[in-house]
Amino acid sequence: MPRSVNAVASRQRRKRILKRAKGFWGSRGNLITVAKHSVDKAGQHAYHDRKKKKIIFRQLWNVRINAAARLNNTTYSKLMGALHKKSIDINRKVLAELAYSNPDAFTEVVKYAMQ
Repeated sequence: MPRSVNAVASRQRRKRILKRAKGFWGSRGNLITVAKHSVDKAGQHAYHDRKKKKIIFRQLWNVRINAAARLNNTTYSKLMGALHKKSIDINRKVLAELAYSNPDAFTEVVKYAMQ
């Protein structure tokens, strides 16, 4: 009795891996064994970087807020402290966007918070 193998499923599995490895450099995009490792590692990097993206954007917002705050003769920490004391709940993303796209409105927020 011949050995029973599910060739269709095996081929689909290999095609799925090679499809995800499309565009990889050299044999990483062609050979199934190397491609499998590369695809697994790419998935790990993607997972890690999705988490890291949130940290990086928060750092960017803080830098933008601090730069705009210094143009208004204060610092990031003093501004955030004043906002919390006045119970002004504007998150960092909105503050950074305000500082970047509408500096006049940001100046008004700073003036109100620092009174």
